[in-house]
Amino acid sequence: MQIREGPTRRPAPSAAGALRSPMSAMMLAMFATMASFYVAGRLWQDAQNRVYLIKELDRRTGQGQAAISVDDTLKVVACRQQGKRLASLEMELAAAKHEGFVGKYSPETNGTYSRKKPLIVIGIMSSFGRKTYRDAVRKSWLPTGSMLKKLEEEKGIVVRFIVGRSANRGDTFDREIDDENRSTKDFLILDDHIESDEELPKKTKSFFANAAEKFDAAFYAKVNDDIYINVDTLSAMLETHWDKPRVYIGCMKSGEVFSDSTHKWYEPDWWKFGDGKSYFRHASGEMFVISRAVAQFISINRSVLRTYAHDDVSVGSWMIGLAVKHVNEAKLCCSSWPSGAMCSGL
Repeated sequence: MQIREGPTRRPAPSAAGALRSPMSAMMLAMFATMASFYVAGRLWQDAQNRVYLIKELDRRTGQGQAAISVDDTLKVVACRQQGKRLASLEMELAAAKHEGFVGKYSPETNGTYSRKKPLIVIGIMSSFGRKTYRDAVRKSWLPTGSMLKKLEEEKGIVVRFIVGRSANRGDTFDREIDDENRSTKDFLILDDHIESDEELPKKTKSFFANAAEKFDAAFYAKVNDDIYINVDTLSAMLETHWDKPRVYIGCMKSGEVFSDSTHKWYEPDWWKFGDGKSYFRHASGEMFVISRAVAQFISINRSVLRTYAHDDVSVGSWMIGLAVKHVNEAKLCCSSWPSGAMCSGL
């Protein structure tokens, strides 16, 4: 018996087959391309927005460049000022070499006006109740009134009595000094120092610091109010030290360190001076001179400079660690009255 086969059925096209058709492939490619362009466009727009926001932030905050601190800004300004000053000094030095250098006090031109830079600022250490000593100084070697001004303008010598303030600010002591200063105009009053005999080393430090800030002088001198000074001899001596930028001039001495608390010259820190109990070499406190660079060092470091029982020892201790030229000047040995002395006791 012969079995008859029916017509052969073709299977329906599958989904995979439909995707493999040319038209479907083209549509998929177009869709993928459009999607790529869309994503790329969004990314580019996002990047542009970020750039714009950064620039706008920089414009509004002024932070287009790296921000620097206030301290750094001040340092930059100070460096620029020092650079200008150095350039000016180099020009002055070149002119001096051309004309033949002479260490002589002369006017200094600055901008559109001429002014005289002081040769030296002399600080006479005084205190409350010592008007008799101040009057003796005025009658012997320190001019008053217009002659004091003339001394400053013609010889470049500035002289001031140095006095601090009373512990009871504004009391009779302060008022007496203020009244005297209004009449004589020859004081430098240290508002940051409380007047006390025990605090003379700190007073001397304050004087040099304040004088360096107030007067742009070549030298600064500390002297007691019972000392007579020959200003002409002093000026001549200082002219021989113009070539020393860091100099410490005085009647150099040393001496015993007293550990006995009942002694007049007792040193509370005696143990710091070793077993020999002898002071290092330092200038006598009656009168000594330092150059401007040294005075500026004291001004800058006043808060950390250690003081001892005596002002001359204190200043000498500051000089030890510095590249300072020590000059032993016999003419500043005021007590011994050497030949040609610049100073002597009143």
